[in-house]
This record gives sequence, C-alpha cells and structure tokens, in this order.
Amino acid sequence: MYSIDFDKNLIRGVNLVDIGLLNPHEKVIEKKKTSLVKFIKSYEDHYIISSIVCCHKSMLIIDGHHRYFALKELGFKKVPVTLIDYSHKSIRTGTLNSIDKEQIIKMGRSNELMEPKSTEHAVYCSRTKKWQPIILLSSMFKIETKDIL
Repeated sequence: MYSIDFDKNLIRGVNLVDIGLLNPHEKVIEKKKTSLVKFIKSYEDHYIISSIVCCHKSMLIIDGHHRYFALKELGFKKVPVTLIDYSHKSIRTGTLNSIDKEQIIKMGRSNELMEPKSTEHAVYCSRTKKWQPIILLSSMFKIETKDIL
C-alpha cells in the first residue's frame, strides 16, 4: 500500500539486491551518512529502513544514496531495493533545472559523481495531480543489525 496514487506499472520489483550491482550518481553529505551509520549501529537486533529506489534496467540509484553508502560502509552485501521504470513519464528529475535522465544514467555508469542533492526526483500522484517525493515508492525492510561490527 502506498500513500500516493501512481501508475502501478512503474514498480518492477521489490527485492534484496547485491550492493555491488547498484550505481550511484551523486556524492553524499558525509555528516548525514555518518549519522545514519551510527544510528543503524545503535540498534541491537534489527532496524527498519526504506528501500533504495533504483532503475530496473541500469540499477542507477534514484533515491537513497545516503542509505546505500551507509549500508555499504556497514558491510551489507545485499540491500533492499525498489526497482522502477525510470523512463516512465511520471518520473521527473527536477522542478526548474531538471537534468536529462540519460545524462544521469551516464553519470551513474562513470566514476564521476554529481554533487549531493543535484537531482530532485519526483513521481506524479494521479489523485492529487501533484509531484511527490520519489521516496514514497520505497518499501519498508527489516535489516539485521546484530552482526554489524
């Protein structure tokens, strides 16, 4: 169940995915990532986390760079991912100065990362007729923290 109405063909899967398959396109705010690492480590048994939103074809991270880099630092081999059809018209990359999706995918395949928060991905809600944060397509996952060193 989602809090927004959207074309259900947009979601292509929700899975645990090998972290090495994901392609970030943005740097992160180091302080925010470090805080997330500490927060996750503070849970003795498990932590509930939003899935990382990725393109189902390119495995480009669309939303969740801080979660990705935090989980990677913590040694997670598999991470929760919501796979979406990034080419779908109901996804945009920004409000005023949007960046072409193909350019973002190209950055994700290169070793060059854009500055943090360079893109502002949103999904169109057919009920409210407004663009909403794309994290609303995420699913909640339980990750085990008891084995984190």
